Amino acid sequence: MSEPSDLMELKESAIADKIPAAQSLLDGFDHTPRLAKARDVSPAPGKSAGLPGRRRFRSTTPGLVTQSTARAEGVNLIARVEATTPDDALTSPVQAGVLHALRRALATALAVVDQYSDATGLSALMKDNLEGRLPEVRKSEFNEGLAAGSVIALHVFANMASYLLSSLHETSELSVDVGDVEEVLTDNAQTALSGALWELDQTLALFADSEDKLVPTVTAFLEQLLDRAQMRAANLPRLEAFTSVAYRVEEDDFEIRGFEAASRARSTTLTMDFKKPHEVVGNHIAKYQAMKLSKMLMAYDFDRRLNPFAELGGFIFTFMGDGLPGTGKTILIQMMAGLINDYCAVADYPFRYANLSTESIDSYQGKSAQNAKAFIRQIIDPAVIGFGTIDDIDQLAGIRGDRQSSAGQLEITAVLMESFAGANTVVRGNCTFGMFSNYPEKVDDALRQRASARFLVDGPQTREDYIDILHLLMGKNHDIPVGDHDLFEAQEIKKAVAASYESYARPKEEALEAVFDRVTKSHGKLDTIAELGTYLKAIQAADPRFTGRAVKNITDAIKVRAMDFELPDEWMEDPELFLRKDYETKKAMIADLASEITVDMVIQEINRYADSEFRYADKSDEVAIENAVREMERMEEAKRRYLEGKG
Repeated sequence: MSEPSDLMELKESAIADKIPAAQSLLDGFDHTPRLAKARDVSPAPGKSAGLPGRRRFRSTTPGLVTQSTARAEGVNLIARVEATTPDDALTSPVQAGVLHALRRALATALAVVDQYSDATGLSALMKDNLEGRLPEVRKSEFNEGLAAGSVIALHVFANMASYLLSSLHETSELSVDVGDVEEVLTDNAQTALSGALWELDQTLALFADSEDKLVPTVTAFLEQLLDRAQMRAANLPRLEAFTSVAYRVEEDDFEIRGFEAASRARSTTLTMDFKKPHEVVGNHIAKYQAMKLSKMLMAYDFDRRLNPFAELGGFIFTFMGDGLPGTGKTILIQMMAGLINDYCAVADYPFRYANLSTESIDSYQGKSAQNAKAFIRQIIDPAVIGFGTIDDIDQLAGIRGDRQSSAGQLEITAVLMESFAGANTVVRGNCTFGMFSNYPEKVDDALRQRASARFLVDGPQTREDYIDILHLLMGKNHDIPVGDHDLFEAQEIKKAVAASYESYARPKEEALEAVFDRVTKSHGKLDTIAELGTYLKAIQAADPRFTGRAVKNITDAIKVRAMDFELPDEWMEDPELFLRKDYETKKAMIADLASEITVDMVIQEINRYADSEFRYADKSDEVAIENAVREMERMEEAKRRYLEGKG
């Protein structure tokens, strides 16, 4: 999907012209279900039983083709919403808010479809079709235009209604699982909206039996409708006129940018125990990259919706931190979240943090995927700075082909793979995702390779590290002298990182070291592209899982090294120095700090990445061997018992 190139105001007069049509859809209409199966629900009782009923609206929009023989069903959303408080004769503020949001979103959706129809010539084709003058050769174009207008209407309606309801939903702790939306029609915009509202009416009848469930039910339905509309749009032509232009509804502070889901730019309220960098002992490269990445996020430009680091190269969209239990993964998360939170407070940027936990795995089919999509959606929101973590990902995401992985775990794996490196993945540079695991060898190979950077979290390593961490954790309630040691000098980040990088001039894993020695013995010093490529091929020969994606991740890491600088602290402390500059100025300031890529950088990053893959492979093989041994032992014991029983 192409990025919107400009921002067009959707005039209030155009929306106002559609209010009567939107009101008619809420007042009442007949609909014959075609894709979804009607549920056993009763018509909504109106509160004003002694007053004449509202006029039923029947769609006469050209292009409607009804193939179902099911009976037409009356739908009255106003009565259905009012029925959530049957004992109150008056409409409550929450009910009024829901109905207003639905009407406003319907009117806006119809107005946007008109804009699309005028821009593409669909309006003229609809007129010709109504008059019976549509040429045969243009019927395909006409039908494709109607289908495109249908998904545009569904998306804009669901997107805006969800946006407007977010202020009401914010106070609700209820979560409603409404299942999949099925009545997604593409005959024309009017029919598409009628089908969606018919299913919303059915959903409210089943799930919103009280007012406190009204907003959560409508919101859950709209989220499902958003996903379905986006899926339909992925396979439809003639959408460029919609996706290439961004619309703004000034009165609602609402923007329509293609099929992106809009949300209010709200920060999450964090209760996390933030850590300062000096409180992270050891883990020098991981700490350094986390500190750099925290500042990289702050270069994001909210007007352009792009980060200069993402354009210049060197932005880390996904990373994996692995290490033994107790080596500091949680503290690393607390440090990074704390840095971003503090930087955003200075810049007055909205910051959103979320963690995808094992509680997201659900036995209900499809629910785990919904939870994962909701997590991704709130972090990638281009209106905020986002940081998402997936702790203990080996427990959360399943391995494809592994019989021990549950259906819920496999759903989460599929969502993460598509979100991190799928066909529709757009890296703007406003957010980053960190996957953490004590056992990365138990993570699906393809998902693990979605992590473009590797943070080895191995905790304190040297004598100095252990003195520093002991002093740190002891606190202040003692007078034991420090002794012959300069506290935290070993944690001086630049010095420690330089030593850590240099240590990767040679591989550390025994199997990779053998490959390195063999290549350097036959080709000499690796100082040309050809020799470095030969080394990469030799690694692939030793481990077939080392694919082109691995090479891409390595080159991304090299670009990060070319940006091997921290944005100056004063840039984060005074927003006028950098944060509030325009995009091109930020980009030029960053480019001035970049350094040249060297052969040493390339070798170190190849070794660093390949070391992690060989380390995972060794552990994975060992686990597989242990499992096979246990299976053989079980079979031997079963055979022994079987023979004893026969004897």
